[in-house]
Amino acid sequence: MVDVAIVGGGIVGLATAREILCRNPRQTVLVLEKELALAAHQTGHNSGVIHSGLYYRPGSLRARNCRRGVAKLIEFCRENEVDFELCGKVVVATSEEERPRLQGLLARGRDNGVGGLRLVSRDELKDIEPHADGVEALVSSDTGIVSFRAVAEKLAEVFQRAGGRIETGADVRSLEGSTLTTSMGDFHAKRVICCAGLQADRVAKMSGVHPSVLVLGFRGEYYRLKPESRRLVRHMIYPVPDPRFPFLGVHFTRRMNGEIEAGPNAVLAFAREGYRRSDVDWRDVSEMLRFSGFWRMGAKHWAMAVDEYRRSFSKRAFVRGLQRLVPEVTEADLEPAEAGVRAMALRRDGTLVDDFLIERHGDVVHVLSAPSPAATSALAIAESVADLLD
Repeated sequence: MVDVAIVGGGIVGLATAREILCRNPRQTVLVLEKELALAAHQTGHNSGVIHSGLYYRPGSLRARNCRRGVAKLIEFCRENEVDFELCGKVVVATSEEERPRLQGLLARGRDNGVGGLRLVSRDELKDIEPHADGVEALVSSDTGIVSFRAVAEKLAEVFQRAGGRIETGADVRSLEGSTLTTSMGDFHAKRVICCAGLQADRVAKMSGVHPSVLVLGFRGEYYRLKPESRRLVRHMIYPVPDPRFPFLGVHFTRRMNGEIEAGPNAVLAFAREGYRRSDVDWRDVSEMLRFSGFWRMGAKHWAMAVDEYRRSFSKRAFVRGLQRLVPEVTEADLEPAEAGVRAMALRRDGTLVDDFLIERHGDVVHVLSAPSPAATSALAIAESVADLLD
């Protein structure tokens, strides 16, 4: 018997476990993770970007939690000697048609309280990123990079040092009342918090909840610049997002190990935890095909899907997307990099949930949707979940 059990050992689950134990050190708090290692999925395959809160609808949970989360994340990293860098990024308008959207992005960022924003001319962009090209750019100096796997490991260390317990290899198979049946046996908890990421809707169903969303996995495929080509990117270079689509588009991202990643595209994965094109889980496929929202989404975004799959199978098409930002990039500059899978919650009307979705049902709290910037926002999300539980 424990006071609180948390399902999911990613960064949101670990941050929540630490927050709850900090509030009441006398509580017994248990984290259950189905994999043999923590941060095995979204956290461990994250791009590592510390988002400033630039993109999100003002007043949304993503906007509020991101701004609070950035401050808390940087404070945590400094206190616990986790390396990070506020290297900044540029969002580049590559045509006159994109200029109004870029200016709208600046206004949205300021509405969200993001500092360090300024518009720069083409010549000023060349001073910052000599190989980038565009008619205008937005500089976000508060954007940074970190290893979120390292953050998660440090959260686990701090949590366990305070008396928390973590069980890996504990796949939750049922959740009835206060009893969690796992591959390691039964656990009994007074309260339960589910931060199951790619399996969030399934864990909710185990507890008797009928979520209004279906979780889909979207695979993000990356290339990285070869060491001799890293000179092409100094910081991070992003396109102006298209408001019609839920993803940002391919871009260039620095990593803490010095690598420069290029991507990702965003293709619907045929397995929620499918990191390769060949990965297929027929249970996942069957659920998608039986969900009415899947067909409505397909009817709305089929053209975007075709473009994303084209980039998935054609390196040349992928490079053309990157050349809009850095014209000098060629296929010879790139080598394949590790892919990631992002959980997106789909409604029955065919729209993807563009905010955090957290629900309480009795003594169980479900984090049903935590898209980017969930890693940046994890410590703030943990406060929100703990408040809801209290």
